[in-house]
Amino acid sequence: MIQPHTRRSTLKHCMIIFRVHNPQLTNFTRLTQLSAYRQMGWENLTCHSAFYLLGFSEQPEQQEVLCGFFLSMYLVTMVGNFLIILAIVTDAQLHTPMYFFLANLSLADACFVSTTVPKMLAIIWIQNQAISYSGCLSQLYFFILFVMLEAFLLAVMAYDRFVAICHPLHYIMVMSPGLCVFLVSASWIMNALHSLLHTLLMNSLSFCADHKIPHFFCDINPLLSISCSDPFVNEVVIYTAGGFAGLVCILCLIISYAYIFSTILKMPSAQGKRKAFSTCSSHLSVVSLFFGTSFCVYFSPPSTHSAWKGTVASVMYTVVTPMLNPFIYSLRNQDIKSSLRKLIWVRKTNFLSWQ
Repeated sequence: MIQPHTRRSTLKHCMIIFRVHNPQLTNFTRLTQLSAYRQMGWENLTCHSAFYLLGFSEQPEQQEVLCGFFLSMYLVTMVGNFLIILAIVTDAQLHTPMYFFLANLSLADACFVSTTVPKMLAIIWIQNQAISYSGCLSQLYFFILFVMLEAFLLAVMAYDRFVAICHPLHYIMVMSPGLCVFLVSASWIMNALHSLLHTLLMNSLSFCADHKIPHFFCDINPLLSISCSDPFVNEVVIYTAGGFAGLVCILCLIISYAYIFSTILKMPSAQGKRKAFSTCSSHLSVVSLFFGTSFCVYFSPPSTHSAWKGTVASVMYTVVTPMLNPFIYSLRNQDIKSSLRKLIWVRKTNFLSWQ
């Protein structure tokens, strides 16, 4: 909907459109047509009823392949992350700060991928690229929420590894249950407010020109590119609030691992170094995968950027990364593997006894 204070500028914009495309119309005819638009409702004037996600290939023979490909990745992601959550919840030995943060990271990954992939599958299968204005803003809100939540949780997990390796004798006292709950709760609340800020600012823009989004979900940059309003305020908030939040996460990661590597190098035995490094190798792999792919999307040089490259890079960090995270933690973590084996064995035993 157009806000009251923007109606005058929108009306002026539409007068310009009429003059450019219909120079032969009289002023009376122009005003008559504009009056008809007003009677039809300001929603139709700004085309806020729907956006169109262009997505991937429009060739029919490729639609089934793409649908099967992304559906299989989505199912693997959901099953893998929920297995990790179930293993951590059911195994009392995994009720530690590190696995508490890992369970929340798996939950964030499952929600993150569920924000974009189901709609993308519907577009590919049903061949309906339309997404409502409210649906697009909702998708934008949850996308920003979960992508920033994952960054915050990775930073919190880096601090957890810093305390465990650099101050092992004080680990239980420092990483108390109260602090763990506070860090996770603060991450959820701050990112919910941060995402709400960007969504409200996006809602204040007008989209009266092209409303085809060259992407497979409603991301903030493609939406700004099709807006006919001045996105200056949105861009300032992105570079200040968003930049500050990202900078805090990156600094926390860099400082934590600087101290971790310094402590590991000072250890006298090679076995102690390998054991210490193994406790943070999985987390370091996930951090590299997540931030590396996201930097390719949002910080690539404009000269090398294209819609297709941006879409492929977005798939990497919105679909592939959440799918690989459970494999990275389960394959490199003996505790997770042992817990999953016990979980599967118990389920199998209960099923056979029930038979």
